[in-house]
Amino acid sequence: MARKMLVDGELSQTNQEDAHYDFDLFVIGAGSGGVRAARFSANYGAKVGICELPFHPISSEVVGGVGGTCVIRGCVPKKILVYGAAFGGELEDARNYGWELNEKLDFNWKKLLHKKTDEIIRLNGIYKRLLSNAGVKLFEGEGKIVGPNEVEVTQLDGTKLSYSTKHILIATGSRAQCPSIPGKELAITSDEALSLEDLPKRAVVLGGGYIAVEFASIWQGLGATVDLFFRKELPLRGFDDEMRAVVARNLEGRGINLHPQTNLTELIKTDNGIKVITDHGDEWIADVVLFATGRVPNSKRLNLEAVGVEVDNTGAVKVDEYSRTNIPTIWAVGDVTNRMNLTPVALMEGTYFAKTVFGGEDSKPDYSNIPYAVFSIPPLSVVGLSEEKAIEQANGDILVFTSTFNPMKNTISGRQEKTVMKLVVDAETDKVLGASMCGPDAPEIMQGIAVALKCGATKAQFDSTVGIHPSAAEEFVTMRSVSRHITAGGKPKTNL
Repeated sequence: MARKMLVDGELSQTNQEDAHYDFDLFVIGAGSGGVRAARFSANYGAKVGICELPFHPISSEVVGGVGGTCVIRGCVPKKILVYGAAFGGELEDARNYGWELNEKLDFNWKKLLHKKTDEIIRLNGIYKRLLSNAGVKLFEGEGKIVGPNEVEVTQLDGTKLSYSTKHILIATGSRAQCPSIPGKELAITSDEALSLEDLPKRAVVLGGGYIAVEFASIWQGLGATVDLFFRKELPLRGFDDEMRAVVARNLEGRGINLHPQTNLTELIKTDNGIKVITDHGDEWIADVVLFATGRVPNSKRLNLEAVGVEVDNTGAVKVDEYSRTNIPTIWAVGDVTNRMNLTPVALMEGTYFAKTVFGGEDSKPDYSNIPYAVFSIPPLSVVGLSEEKAIEQANGDILVFTSTFNPMKNTISGRQEKTVMKLVVDAETDKVLGASMCGPDAPEIMQGIAVALKCGATKAQFDSTVGIHPSAAEEFVTMRSVSRHITAGGKPKTNL
């Protein structure tokens, strides 16, 4: 089957000279982006090989698993635990809805853990079958690049296999990083947090990003006392400041102890647990300490320097807008490139790579209006520009519309927790530049809002849309009054 491939920036027809390669494409890393790229490339007629480390829930340099971080030790198992933790609050709320529950409710952590593990094992098998059904050859072992058109796979028994390939795709993802403080070996990362043998009663979380906020919510929801330490005034740096403040209030409202502008300086093992010392000199005792202090690209063992592939100072593989490295036959997608580290983005990059290289369709990933969510309890979800980014990028005035209300469910349960919604609009064009929501079902609602923003919807079009009643989502089409009008060059005026 003849195919078109991108060579030196131009699409060209392949020919019989390519026949001496073992593969048209060899992918190192079978996570979301790698599997997507492998399958779609095979569907275009390419002969594809892919390698991945053997399965284990906790990753290391020698174990991983088909499905990658998201499926095995990321989004999927985390969301399962979020579901489990959310029942704690739901059961409390149920009492005012007439459910007569015993004062003491028992929770079986090991049962939830077992169910979680069963599910990721099932998904690992599904991903393997997806590759097999697409005709992709899977190798279990560690892959590295030994030349522009050659890869080496070290199998479990130490045997090394070498293959020639027309194209190489790096899709090795990222791994958790830990701060270098005395006693750091006493802490865990999100990998271990998803597989703890015992549920902690006292948990300390260091970090202010997605993972820190989500695990704080999980452990608190399951009954632990949680202290969250972070360096900034508010968690979730980079998000809309107003929504960050809402999340912080909700975390505190749920019983999580927040310690802003505080870092950890030392961990000490004691008979009573782990002693945690802060940069303010305060001390805490915890059963578990989670470092949720960011992730780094997983590129160290790929032999990139020897081959000449350029990386930045974090180890991220440098790529152009087509996901190609400085070596024309070597490409990279997903977290290893440190562009926008989200599973659906890795899927998009893998899809567009396959279209470009094997589908004859010159395709660049589009990173505008990508929705995402923080699965705190309740969750935060956003799409488009924050108020701060809109003001920074705008040439004219910005209009901000907000709605803060008590969800209907809470009027009966008595839970004191507001839902907040927000639209950021270009005053001149009426185009909706960004949307945010913190409250129950926010990610489910925001996925639909993202379609509207992708289509360039205006505020007038939002206003002309009939709402679904009674629902929280209808607030997005009934916000008529301007909360703030920021003139060009102005500053955000959020009430934090």
